[in-house]
Amino acid sequence: MPIALLPDRGVVEVAGEDRVAFLQGLVSNDVTLAAPGRAVWAALLTPQGKWLADFFILDAGDGRLLLDCERAQAAMLVQRLGRYRLRSRVTLRDASEEFAVLAGWGTNAPPPDTALMAPDPRLPEAGWRLLAPAGSAPPLPPDAAWEDWDRHRLTLGLPDGSRDLEPEKTVLLEAGFDELNGVSWTKGCYMGQELTARTRYRGLVKRRLVPVAIEGPLPARGTPVLASPDGPERGEMRSGRGDRGLALLRLEAIEQGGKEGLPCGAARLTPQVPAWMRLPSRDAA
Repeated sequence: MPIALLPDRGVVEVAGEDRVAFLQGLVSNDVTLAAPGRAVWAALLTPQGKWLADFFILDAGDGRLLLDCERAQAAMLVQRLGRYRLRSRVTLRDASEEFAVLAGWGTNAPPPDTALMAPDPRLPEAGWRLLAPAGSAPPLPPDAAWEDWDRHRLTLGLPDGSRDLEPEKTVLLEAGFDELNGVSWTKGCYMGQELTARTRYRGLVKRRLVPVAIEGPLPARGTPVLASPDGPERGEMRSGRGDRGLALLRLEAIEQGGKEGLPCGAARLTPQVPAWMRLPSRDAA
């Protein structure tokens, strides 16, 4: 199984007897499902229901929950979550320097028990998430590289934090959090839950983050995607690598682009809707 070190990932430690109940009222998914060997993917939202951060919740089995998060957001998460601690018996700290975060994928068996591991809860094809004490990560094959993992997750259509989502702007359902097991619809209230539920039940999603094949030079993040060379904007480029990327596109542009391609800078993008993604046209069919 390929394994790659993810240097842009960090860890926030949530400890104390109220750790589960504390997070349960704040994040988009059901924290009670996290257990040794089982991770939960969740997001922290604004009170208005817009994305701030997302992370994997892993149970260390010793009274700690470890949030595998974007390293650049770890300090912000500690600060934001700390605002809601009040009388909860919980402690929060940035533990990024104490852990190496890795991803493993492919069809072979997972690596030996030298790290805290759990299957990636988004898709079986996404593989495994691993946290190892700094300096004791599992041996990596000589050709293991973060770029390999990045291309793999782009092909699957998995968002990668602030590379693909916009703080205080992105709505979870635009980025696939429903289909990718990032939202609980049964656990009850959490911060931003009202807008998230309204978006789903009223069918308010007008754009989706979708994988695209790129013909031509890789467009920079934020490059407008057009309906035609001189046509109106239909979305914008997000993260990419080589001839693969993710783009946020209006629903009508996804269907159009699958037939004709969509101009984006000096490149042309062809949406490649993955099997896991539910779109209105697919649901009607």
